[in-house]
Amino acid sequence: MYRILTIEDTIRVPPEKFSLKSKEAVKHALADKYEGLLDPKVGVILNIVEVEEIGEGKILPEDPSIHYPVRFKGLVYKPELHELVYGEVVDNTEFGSFVRVGPLDGLVHISQLMDDYVSFDSKNSLFLGKETKKTLKEGDLVRGRVISISWDEGNKIGLTMRQPMLGSLAWLADEKKKKRK
Repeated sequence: MYRILTIEDTIRVPPEKFSLKSKEAVKHALADKYEGLLDPKVGVILNIVEVEEIGEGKILPEDPSIHYPVRFKGLVYKPELHELVYGEVVDNTEFGSFVRVGPLDGLVHISQLMDDYVSFDSKNSLFLGKETKKTLKEGDLVRGRVISISWDEGNKIGLTMRQPMLGSLAWLADEKKKKRK
């Protein structure tokens, strides 16, 4: 889920940023430090939205930088258990599909792809349902549900597409057309 969080910290602004206005220099320093940072408690910090408050800067001994206490807002993404997510299949392997969900990749294990016997075609890097003839290939857009999150073991996100109204958006469009007929 995407959120905007208010964060307080002390930020180090190096001398090469002194030519900028203080608010701009602080925002650049915050972006250098935080953007792309993954914190299991907060999620992935994607962008510094706004610098709300800058306190009085201090120069510490043997450091030519200025250290400012700041309060700022950051755009953050953190997946939540049972959340519906949209993404793109970025890689298929014999054990499942990796789906890019925002700034992170989640794994849909082969057992969670569809309610059908699924085989993997390694030559074409796609999955094929035996009875339904549904395929899943790299580049397909999908809707899934987050079923597991493990920040301790390499930031793993588990997804499922076996529930109603989940799966490839192409499958869902085909099912919708069949119901109309």
